[in-house]
Formats: sequence, structure tokens, C-alpha cells
Amino acid sequence: MKKTLKSSLILFNLMLLLTLGCSNKKEKIEKDYVLVVDDDGIMVEKFDTTNIDENKFNLNNEVFKVGTSFKYDFEHRTTSGEIKYFKINPDHKGWDFVDADDTDSLIVKSVVIQVMNGNPIAQFIPDYNQTAIAYILIEGVPFSMSGAIENEANIWIHPPREHYFKILELNPFPYIKAPYKIGTKWNWNLIIGSSYADRRWKTWENTIENNYQYEITNKILLETALGNLQCYVIESEAESRIGKTALTAYFHPKYGFVKLDYTNIDGSKTMLELIKTN
Repeated sequence: MKKTLKSSLILFNLMLLLTLGCSNKKEKIEKDYVLVVDDDGIMVEKFDTTNIDENKFNLNNEVFKVGTSFKYDFEHRTTSGEIKYFKINPDHKGWDFVDADDTDSLIVKSVVIQVMNGNPIAQFIPDYNQTAIAYILIEGVPFSMSGAIENEANIWIHPPREHYFKILELNPFPYIKAPYKIGTKWNWNLIIGSSYADRRWKTWENTIENNYQYEITNKILLETALGNLQCYVIESEAESRIGKTALTAYFHPKYGFVKLDYTNIDGSKTMLELIKTN
């Protein structure tokens, strides 16, 4: 009996050591970076210069995993409450508002965010340190790319900014910061050029500086196309010399930002709601 007990204890200790060893090894693999503040004040991963993995900024993502796509329904609401969409011109260079009942193959009523493999933006910006995402407005029409940042400190994503969606550059960006709990507050700021100006919402010269204030204000059960989801509610405002904008974002740990309710610089609204993900 004593021999059996002694053997069992030895086996248990060996298993414990192996488990701890594997756990430590896994943690070491997952934490092959440190978090630093980037030029825009967001926490990003910094890797050893010997790490040349093109997916190094993607490997720890829980929401923006390589190959994942997020399809959002979109609508624009005027200050009088009228729903509008927009139509891309045949040359793909311009756009115009259209009524909700208009039909055309170039009318945009949704946007797909596709997480790209590797780091394709690095060919233009060699030290690019974000997860590359593509914004697909219409199948077969050229798309733009930008970035998302995801790690244990924060999740931040650039909104689409082609055609009509340039208006969102003036709003708070979708952004959540740890700890994920009611009462968490933070600030951010961004310089924005006049290339995002448009007579249909606001024009200005030179640059403006947007100053943002964010707060996690609630956690609710939100009815969505993916089911009822427990979401954090993030209220945010932006202010610059040309005016104020706002965003109420609903964030789910698995699906990310499932609903985005923007109040634009001209008082209109932009609504994006997640309806499908793979």
C-alpha cells in the first residue's frame, strides 16, 4: 500500500510539473511581445526584431482572426429621420445619396470587414504594426484597406473611409480599453486632414484635432441578428474646432463591435449593425 501510494504521489508530481511546464511554455509563446504606446496613444505589441512572422500582430487576436469576415447592414439617417443609402459612380471615383427604395447594383447597403492574412500594408508602410483589414462595399468593386489593433489592453479599429464613409473619420473610432467594466474611462486624440471634408457634411481648411472621451457605461443583453448577446456599451464623444460628433458602440468579446450608432458632424446618423460573421 505504501509503495503504491508513494508511486502515485511521484506520478502526480510529475504530471503537475509537466502541466506547469507546458503552461509556462504556452504563456511564453503567447507573450513574445511587450505592449507599448504608439504614436496615436494606443497600446500596441512590440516584438523582438528577430521576429519576422508576417502574422505576428494577428496571432493573439480573439475577434479579428485571420480569414474572419464581418458583414454589417448600413443606413444613413438625415436630420429629419429619412433613410438614405449611397450609390458609387460607374467610374468608382465618386458617389451620391439615393433614396431607400432605389435599386442599382452600385448602391451600398452593407459593408464587409475582412481580416487579411499576413501584413499586406507593410509593403507601403514597412513598420506597420496593426492587423490589416479590407472594407468590401460591393463585390467586384476595388476595396480599401486599413487596420485594427487588438491585444489584452485594448481593441481599436479604423472605420471604413471610402466614398460616403469618409464622414466617419470625424467621429470617435470603435475603441474599448481594459478593464472591461462599467465606469472605465479614457481619452484619445487624432489629427485629421481636410481630405475628409465634403460639402455634404462639413468643409474646412488645413487640419483639425479631434479630442475624444470614452466611457463604458453599461452592460446589456442586446438583440442582434446573431442572437441575444451580452454587450458592453461604450459612449464616446469627439470635439474639434469644427464641431462635435458621437458614437455609441456595443461590444461583444467574441464578435467585437456588433452595433455602431454614430451621430455625425452635421447632426445626421450612421448606423452599422453586424448581421453575419464566419
